[in-house]
Amino acid sequence: MIGLSHYLLLSAVLFSIGLYGALSKRNAIAVLMSIEILFNAVNVAAVAFARFIAPNSLESAQALLTGQVFALFIITVAAAEVALGLAIVIVIYRNRESVDISRFNLMRR
Repeated sequence: MIGLSHYLLLSAVLFSIGLYGALSKRNAIAVLMSIEILFNAVNVAAVAFARFIAPNSLESAQALLTGQVFALFIITVAAAEVALGLAIVIVIYRNRESVDISRFNLMRR
């Protein structure tokens, strides 16, 4: 039987992979993808907690959908973040002709 601990372990593994990718990659697109993995790890944890914890405390339909609603908000924010981040990366690429994060010294000309 798959329980809450299995989903939390999956969420922790995804979060660790995303954190490693966000901190170690030099390519801006890879960093954005790693941040998306971080958001997905949070989504897995929120839905798992709503599935396994909320039905025991409150027996209503609203309590059962709390994690799913939070996941939808996180997905919406993540989509906006990716759109804005990709736009910034495209502008920097046009000016610097590189998406290497170590070369993003925008204050220096």
